[in-house]
Amino acid sequence: MPDGETAHPVLRFQSAAEPQRSAWRGGALGSLTGVIGLQVEALISTRMRLAGLVLLNGILLADLAGCHRSPAPDVVATVNGKDISRSELDRKYQLWKMSQGATPQDPSPEQAGIARLAMLRQMIDEEILQQRATKLNVAASDEDVNAALTEKKADFTQEEFDKQLKQHNETLDDFKRDLRHALTENKLLNKEIDSKINITDGEITNFFAAHKAEFNIIEPRYDIGRIAVTTSPLQQASNLQNNKASGEADAKSKIQALHQKLVNGEDFGTLAANFSEDKDTGANGGDMGFVPESQLHATGDVYNAITRLTPGQFTDVLPIVDPASRKTVGFAIYKLISKEAAGQRTLNDVRVQAAIRQSLRDGHAQLLKNAYYEKLRDEAKVQNYLADQILRDGAK
Repeated sequence: MPDGETAHPVLRFQSAAEPQRSAWRGGALGSLTGVIGLQVEALISTRMRLAGLVLLNGILLADLAGCHRSPAPDVVATVNGKDISRSELDRKYQLWKMSQGATPQDPSPEQAGIARLAMLRQMIDEEILQQRATKLNVAASDEDVNAALTEKKADFTQEEFDKQLKQHNETLDDFKRDLRHALTENKLLNKEIDSKINITDGEITNFFAAHKAEFNIIEPRYDIGRIAVTTSPLQQASNLQNNKASGEADAKSKIQALHQKLVNGEDFGTLAANFSEDKDTGANGGDMGFVPESQLHATGDVYNAITRLTPGQFTDVLPIVDPASRKTVGFAIYKLISKEAAGQRTLNDVRVQAAIRQSLRDGHAQLLKNAYYEKLRDEAKVQNYLADQILRDGAK
């Protein structure tokens, strides 16, 4: 976090000019990778403890396994009698592996098993939600899916879209199925959770009174977007087009072409998502968030260029210099989204009210969703055959 920034989420005011967050799978479709990544990290960190658990008495495990019918070979779990297939789990697992980028070696059998268990748990939860949505008659319609598909394809030519499917080892039916599940989940949670949350003016006033100091901005700060291209051919591509410059000459040519696209009126956020090689900001449309003025001073050329801009304008191509070697390691274009002066923000500031309201809504929604998930899990009849198999094999 940059110096001078507060840790409280409500201070991240959103500008109307801010580039839209975009990703190949987008929205709820992108959630699986992030959730799985967190689950896998947590599970791997406790793998020795888990290893001890699988050494439970073999006779007891055999008795437990015997309580359930033998599944079909391609079934890894059931939810209220509906099968979850091994082939679908394998597809999710391969997507997850691809999202990890280049790795020095494949996961160990233990790590692969942990990842699959985490993914299967997510798939079970998704199936529970899908069944609940069907029961409440809020499942996404074909019209919903087709409209969302059209929107997803808007940033691509047909050839580029087909290339993305191929790179993710997906068919169009796979993509539409995931899209339908995401839309259905969003409709269900909006009906059951989001639509029932009401943040009152009194809650906003009380929050501001308790956190007033956090709304005191100690120095000017700049909301900045960035499109970056690196000169290193070894760096992993991190954009929607899987596009990577192969060296300094190629990087310079690429960034100049992107600058010309901006001059021609193309959207900064869309170009960043599709072509920027900055793994930290590319998927967010190049958004770096608010950067304190003191931090910008550390990079004189960038500071001088940005402070000459008005919101909505972008810089010329600037070199990215390694502070240690002083060598050029890439090139970048910066956009000034908005600028905030230093000083105490008041409750009359509509941005303050909006930020507090959104923060309170997010907190309420997360609590209610967690409780909702637990309730639905308790009501569902789930059999995890993959977990049974791992326990049996571990006890041998």
